[in-house]
Amino acid sequence: MTNNLDIQFEKAIRLLTQHMPISDENTRKPVIFHDIRVGVYLYNNGYSENIVMAGILHDTIEWSDITEKMLKREFGDKITELVLANSKDSTIEKEKRNEDMVKRCVQTGMDALIIKTADILDSFHYYSKINNIEQLKNHCLVVAKLILDNKPLEWNDKIFGQLQLEYDALREKINSEIIQ
Repeated sequence: MTNNLDIQFEKAIRLLTQHMPISDENTRKPVIFHDIRVGVYLYNNGYSENIVMAGILHDTIEWSDITEKMLKREFGDKITELVLANSKDSTIEKEKRNEDMVKRCVQTGMDALIIKTADILDSFHYYSKINNIEQLKNHCLVVAKLILDNKPLEWNDKIFGQLQLEYDALREKINSEIIQ
C-alpha cells in the first residue's frame, strides 16, 4: 500500500469522527469502529485505494451529515459513486431498501459489491460476537443472500467465497438451534 493511501485513510477517519453521531450503550452497532474495521479488512486484503476509501466511508451518507458534495470535494467522483451505491435509499419503502442497494452495487460494478460484502462480513462478525441473533437473521443473512443471488457468476473475487462460507455456517448454526 502507498503512503498516500495511509494519509487518505487517516483523512477519512478524521472526517468520520467530525460528522458521525456519537455511539452509546443504546447504539445497535458503533458505526465509526465498524467503518474502520471494514476499511482495514479491505486494506489488509490488498484492495485498491478506491475500494479501501469507499469502504471506510460507506456509511457516511446514511448515518452522518456528510453530503455527496462534501464526499466529492474531499475524495473525488469514483469514491463518492462507490459510497452512494452502498447507501440505502431512504425514499423507498424500508422492506425494499436492501434489495435496491445490492442491485445498485451490482450495476455500479464489482468494486461496489466488494465493499458491500466487506460491510456484511463485518456485521456477521460483530453480531456473532455480541450474540445478536435477530440482527444475524434479519439483516446479515438477508443481505448476504441478496449479494450471493445478484452477484454475476464471472465475479470470482475471494471475498465472495468468504461470504458464502460465512452465510452457510450461520444458516447451519441457526437451523440447528431451531431444531433443538
